[in-house]
Amino acid sequence: MPTNHAAYQPAQKATALTVKEPPYTPATSDSIVVKTGAVAINPIDWLIHRVHLPQVVEVGKKVENRFQVGDRVVFFSNAIDKDVNDPAQGAFQEYVKVNPDLVAHIPSSSDYLHASVIPLGIATAAAGLFNPETLNLQHPTEPRRLSTGKTVIVWGGSTSVGCNAIQLAVAAGYEVFTTASPKNFDYLKKLGASQVFDYNSPTVAQDIIKALKGRTTAGALSIGRGAAEHCMMVFDKSHSTNKFVSMATFPLPEKEPQSLAMLRTMVFFVSWLISYKFKGMVKGIKSTMYSASSIDGNGLGKVIFHDFLPKALEAGTFVPAPEPEVVGTGVESIQKALDAQKKGVSAKKIVVEF
Repeated sequence: MPTNHAAYQPAQKATALTVKEPPYTPATSDSIVVKTGAVAINPIDWLIHRVHLPQVVEVGKKVENRFQVGDRVVFFSNAIDKDVNDPAQGAFQEYVKVNPDLVAHIPSSSDYLHASVIPLGIATAAAGLFNPETLNLQHPTEPRRLSTGKTVIVWGGSTSVGCNAIQLAVAAGYEVFTTASPKNFDYLKKLGASQVFDYNSPTVAQDIIKALKGRTTAGALSIGRGAAEHCMMVFDKSHSTNKFVSMATFPLPEKEPQSLAMLRTMVFFVSWLISYKFKGMVKGIKSTMYSASSIDGNGLGKVIFHDFLPKALEAGTFVPAPEPEVVGTGVESIQKALDAQKKGVSAKKIVVEF
């Protein structure tokens, strides 16, 4: 039986992780077990302590037709979802039990470091674009769908979610308008964005409104601080047809509270959400906040990880983005990676090698 190592949060409010040896969990009939090759750190991870790229080491009987020992794969860890709640599926360990619907084969041309940046970004982007309760866009395909003639706004294009959202929306047949700092304009256009706007410009909302003239909108995906407010501003002043904001990130106070942090953060979040919903109701703009875990159980996870991603990676029409930035090796480096992510990155993804 393999020896496993994992990074643990030793107590509920502990700010530093410790490394322990959890038991190896064998595959059940409808799951697989993978050995981690690299793990990516995400913006939410330093808040709730969570994604991966590994090699299959054990396959359950019910999924033997899809996976074999030795397969190179990338997967989305959904262990902290309330309907899963399974430490064996946690990402920060060497051996992970995985839901097959959230696993994608990767081609031999893809290395572990670059592929590891995909899972949470693509899961979050997909949930915001394609779920019935969000923008409900038609699904991406490989080869790409023909143009729908509609435009999607992705506010925060250089983020991990934004880079994936741009590529997914284009593969689904939509034109993409996005925002970023000027240094990332060319990069996002290579990913498929039609137009990129400087999010720091005082006229960014007006510039997008002007560019949308004569176009049919399919909604907006907001990512990052202030994104939802800007999307509302654009829809309020434009003749958009689908005024719907799908919010990938929840609002946080400008400064992290030093006392009663959880309570104060929750009060800020609830008051902000009530205010945003009320303004939207007055302006005729709908919105919803969602999580990446919503792709599990409704069939969307299988559409993205099984039907679309392997083919698109093989064809080169979908590329791992943003670029990985390695900060260490092994589970011992997870805490260092979390600290690096908390400081913020632009068009980069913090990654730990295994």
